[in-house]
This record gives sequence, C-alpha cells and structure tokens, in this order.
Amino acid sequence: MAQPTLGRQVRAFEEEVGVLLFERIGNSLKLTSGGLELVEHVRAMGEAAGRVSLTASGQSQQVEGSVCITTTEAGAAFVLPPIVARLRAAQPGISVEVVATNTVSDLRRREADIAIRSGRPTDPDLIARRLPGQQVRLYASEKYLERVGNPQTSDELLRAEFLGFDQQQQYIDGLNQLGLKVTPKNFPILCSNHIVQWQMVKQHMGIGAMLTLVGDSEPEVRLAAPWLPPFEIEAWLVAHRELSTSRRVRLVFDFLAREMEKLQGEMS
Repeated sequence: MAQPTLGRQVRAFEEEVGVLLFERIGNSLKLTSGGLELVEHVRAMGEAAGRVSLTASGQSQQVEGSVCITTTEAGAAFVLPPIVARLRAAQPGISVEVVATNTVSDLRRREADIAIRSGRPTDPDLIARRLPGQQVRLYASEKYLERVGNPQTSDELLRAEFLGFDQQQQYIDGLNQLGLKVTPKNFPILCSNHIVQWQMVKQHMGIGAMLTLVGDSEPEVRLAAPWLPPFEIEAWLVAHRELSTSRRVRLVFDFLAREMEKLQGEMS
C-alpha cells in the first residue's frame, strides 16, 4: 500500500475511535500507549477476517478464478513452468500466480493457496500430500573443474570454491555427513537467490547444488562429485483445510500431485 494512502487510513481510523494511535519519531512511527492497548484486539480482528476469507473461498464451487502457488526459487523456475502450462491448457478459466521464495509462506494468512514444501507441515489446519522425493547434487562447469585439476576424491575437491547461501549451516552439515569436510572458508561467495547462484555455477565461478532433474539436463555443467550420494529432499503439497473444499483449489491441488508424480516416473 502506498504511504500516502496508508497515512490517510490511519488518520481516518484515529478520528473514528477518538484516540491517537501513532506518534512520529524521526522517519518512523511508534504506537502510543492507546495504540498498544488496542493492538491485540485489532490483531484478533485481522485473524478472524482471514478465517472468514478462507472459509468463503473454501465453499466456492466455481472453477474459474485465480490460484496462488508458492514453491522454492529453483522449483518455480525449473519444475513448475511446464506443469503450469499444461494446467492452463486444460483449465483456461484458471489464472495462476506463482510465488517463488525459499521462505515458508503463511497459508493461514492467504500468502498462497497451495504450497510445495520440503518439510511435512505440523499445523493441524493444513492438509498435506506427500510427493515423490527430490534429489540434489553438486555441479560445476567443465571449465571450472579443469581449472581446479579435475578432482577425483573428496579431499581433492576441497581445493575448489563452493557457492553458498546466506543461511547455510544446514548445507555445510549435510556435506560433512556425506564425507565432504567443508567449512565456511570453502564458501567465498554467498547468494541467497538460488537462480542467481546457478547462473554463477554456469559461469565457471565454483561448485553449487541443484536438483538433479535440472543439473543432469544442463549441458553447461557436469557432476562435480559423482562419487558422493545425493541429498534426499522430501516434498509435500500443502493447502489450508478450508481451501480443500474449494473446487478450483482442489482441482489444482490434484493436478499438481499427478504431474509431480508423473515427472518422478519419467526420471526413474
């Protein structure tokens, strides 16, 4: 929301309730004591409004309309496009919004209708269907591997530079468990965006991780450590339980499940 619009709405709300809710401190706004007393009630109203929206959406039997799908950056860039294209061909009345993010979207707050996640959800208000697992391996360009002497063992591979993520301790721990004793010093380049990082791999900047269905089909790279087993990644299709009664969302949910299972079958 634009700042002037938000400012007008705040002022109108303050006039309506007769209470000063915010005070300006420098370039920021801070809740007043009156605002602090109201904030929990307003938050409860927002959550109630969200539940009303979810329930109403869940009762919709119309197929035409929009469905928002969220998944990882790599999944959104390399896995979803052909699936969404087939969905649009089969159901032209459904428009699709794709949210590419490596963070977990809040389905309760309608940040998305359907999510493809790597972990099983624990929220009882979510429904989930397990998808075929995915594999991740290490890749690098031929030119880069030649530059570092074409490593043939894990010890030799430690001469290379790895591309990492801003939050990557879990990644390092996983490589250590596979027998590759990397430390943060092996990661001179960090990038939170997986698509940008993959482009760096293809431009001979180091070794990076990618889904095998992407890496194995990319002619500009090859496996950097074929002797290492792949990372096994769980995949779950998730939606809010209220949306499970929506004909449109259910149709897309089931379509995604079938297509992901078909994709796994084609790879095996």
